[in-house]
Amino acid sequence: MDPITHGITGALLGKGYFAERKGRVAIFAATLGALFPDIDIIYEIVSRDPLAIVKYHRGITHSFAGLPFFAALLAWLTRWLARRRGREAPSWAMLTLIYGVGIASHIVLDGMTSFGTRLWTPVSQQRVSWDLLFIIDFSFSAIVLLPQIAAWIYRDRAESRLRATWMWILFTGGAVLAWRAADAAGFPFHLWILALSSALIAVLFFLPALGDRGFRVTRSSWCKAGTYAMIAYLFACGVAHHAAMQRVKDFASANRIQIDRLAALPLPPSLLDWGGVIRTVNGVYQARFDLRNPAPADFHFAPDSPPDPFIARALQFPEVQIFWQFARFPVIHSSTEGAQHIVDIGENRFVNTRRNKPQPFTYRLVFDDSGDLLEQGWQSDGMFLRHMQKLSPRRNGETP
Repeated sequence: MDPITHGITGALLGKGYFAERKGRVAIFAATLGALFPDIDIIYEIVSRDPLAIVKYHRGITHSFAGLPFFAALLAWLTRWLARRRGREAPSWAMLTLIYGVGIASHIVLDGMTSFGTRLWTPVSQQRVSWDLLFIIDFSFSAIVLLPQIAAWIYRDRAESRLRATWMWILFTGGAVLAWRAADAAGFPFHLWILALSSALIAVLFFLPALGDRGFRVTRSSWCKAGTYAMIAYLFACGVAHHAAMQRVKDFASANRIQIDRLAALPLPPSLLDWGGVIRTVNGVYQARFDLRNPAPADFHFAPDSPPDPFIARALQFPEVQIFWQFARFPVIHSSTEGAQHIVDIGENRFVNTRRNKPQPFTYRLVFDDSGDLLEQGWQSDGMFLRHMQKLSPRRNGETP
């Protein structure tokens, strides 16, 4: 999940369950705790290893094994800073709890995405992916943010109407941007959904003013309601995931496919849009479908290339073995360009909607005729991985 939504979720929990008794420091702690696990991206930025995103991202900072240590450390640092500035702060134990809740929210939400996370590093390196949420889910982000905005609007009676108007304009504009971004990314949705979203936002921002009801609702109540709505949305995603999985299983059963693994993967823009993926012994079946459409999903098969010496050699390299542990639905493609032999290993868990572009996380190895490795690294233009540095070439039989 994107860091902004993580922070907003932490703020929602802090305002809903800790701020009334523990003040602003509690909101700060819950928000920072929800953001903290992504501190591991610093290593990706400074590292020259292009596999850093696979090796280190969503590792120890995203682990329940590391959570108590990080929560306690952040609580100690917060109290130290509060004392230096002469401000009151909750007890170390309470701050540890608040930070723990924030960090736990991050870990759980990342586990709900298809990228997944390693919940118990370093005890286990197994990556958990519950496949309930797309990495960027505008609906989820709105659910955790809008109650906080509504609480802010109805905190000041004199300013409430102006605040509601400006926030409605701002969020409607944001919805328009999301509509255009989704269309550009290859996941369009209907214009009437945009209009409905704007109308629902208007209801949330303006309707509580009738009878002054909104002014009688505390901020914690607004945020608790947002938490319940978040849980309800996740439950709905679970129901949709079950229905999508059934479609994938029905296709596999009807076609008597020998299954290695299968999954229903969430796609934007809504919890009704899914991708079905089936890994077999010799390739991957893949489809995109909408649960509102009762027609069977249209699966396409991407076969592995027949085994050859270059594929066999590629699979021996440590970097490829690390990538293979990360990949869930890989397809191996072997080709020749002039005197070079190319092995591409694509991960079909993610979708690149740009035509004639490789899948995100496509790993490439280039050999010469004698089987010596010339270069290896991420395939260019694989979504956000373009321009990643390739690993140094190895030639003339150097040991991998």
